Amino acid sequence: MGIRRFLVCQNGNVAITFAVCLVPLLVGIGAAVDYARLADAREVMQHSLDATVLALSSEAAKLSETDLNKRADQIFKVNFPSGKAEGVTVSATFTKANGAVISASASGTVPMTFLNLVGISSETLAVQSKSAWSSKRLRVALALDNTGSMEKLGKMDALKTATQNLLDKLKGESTTLGDVYVSIIPFNKDVNIGTGLSSYVAWKETGRLCTWNSRRWAYDCSNGYLWTQTKNKSEWQGCVSDRRKNDDISVSVPSSEATRYAAEDYASCGRPLTPMTNKWDTLAAAVKAMTPVGATNQTIGLVWAWQSLKSTAPLNAPDKDPNFDYQDVIILLSDGENTMNRFSGDGTSHSTDVDDRMSRVCAAAKADKVVIYTVLVIEGTESVLRDCASSADNYFNASSANEIITSFGAIGDKLSALRIAE
Repeated sequence: MGIRRFLVCQNGNVAITFAVCLVPLLVGIGAAVDYARLADAREVMQHSLDATVLALSSEAAKLSETDLNKRADQIFKVNFPSGKAEGVTVSATFTKANGAVISASASGTVPMTFLNLVGISSETLAVQSKSAWSSKRLRVALALDNTGSMEKLGKMDALKTATQNLLDKLKGESTTLGDVYVSIIPFNKDVNIGTGLSSYVAWKETGRLCTWNSRRWAYDCSNGYLWTQTKNKSEWQGCVSDRRKNDDISVSVPSSEATRYAAEDYASCGRPLTPMTNKWDTLAAAVKAMTPVGATNQTIGLVWAWQSLKSTAPLNAPDKDPNFDYQDVIILLSDGENTMNRFSGDGTSHSTDVDDRMSRVCAAAKADKVVIYTVLVIEGTESVLRDCASSADNYFNASSANEIITSFGAIGDKLSALRIAE
């Protein structure tokens, strides 16, 4: 065949054209396959990271930065199938300024099969996820049994340790001013409201008075003036008994002599209450000063704890910022049965009448959207404290003094979850 004929010959053009186009055609098809795998890996990685952030929302507040990242990696690996990408890294951060925010990122590389033919060996994946929600601010009132029986079996020492541990935890939850406020209400038969609130008390109220009769080895009880009328009011230590029924189970502001708090000349007057504050040193000092003395009236401890949550007289809790959600909480701890209030009981035997007044306060406080935790220490009327709690999970039975510490630790964890995870 001459050269001229070869140049003008068209036989076999299709095969030549196909051969010339085959390589780019295969690369193009392969690129589509590679990028489909890349898109699939990106979608799975995003879903896995979203699931990781949601799972972390209930744990993040309790974790250090290092532990948070370890936990994020663990959760992500459970959700992200192996083989989808190589060299995967995950990181997470948690912040609590004006709300809670978890931010997380994940990255890795996907090997390219067909694109490797043209020098593209892998493609990088990078996704991000964020979950933000409002943090509730906490107002926590601690109604703590300071009766004489708390002196036994190391209960008072354990209570002080447990309360201080709880305060330390709540302090850690308070990242900005106003996040957490706490009040401490030591109670026995009465509550010491402090001598500075004398304008809110009535001096001629009558009630149940009991004195010990060593001959009968029992108390002799009768009605009389709660405040010894021959005493100077300046000698008042700050103790008040229950208000008149039905003000005794409410937190209404006293508006008349009849609705004021009944001043009492109580020989076993305990330590003064500490109104709502975020001064942690003040709270710590109040815990250290607690002293066990006197009979048991859980009702008055509960009602003053509820009172301390109110931004009204006489305790005037700090006003709540309308830009935040708040949760009011009462933690009530007692080691014994209700034995005496202004109306009933003798200070030693169980009084169902006092139980009834307490149950009414519990119901009223819960209706006021207060979350109540109760702790029974070793002995007492379990049903009263269990029913007072907002739920079965909010009731704790401490069978030993050391379990007070355990119970308060569990309540602290619940308060963290209440503040962050809801």
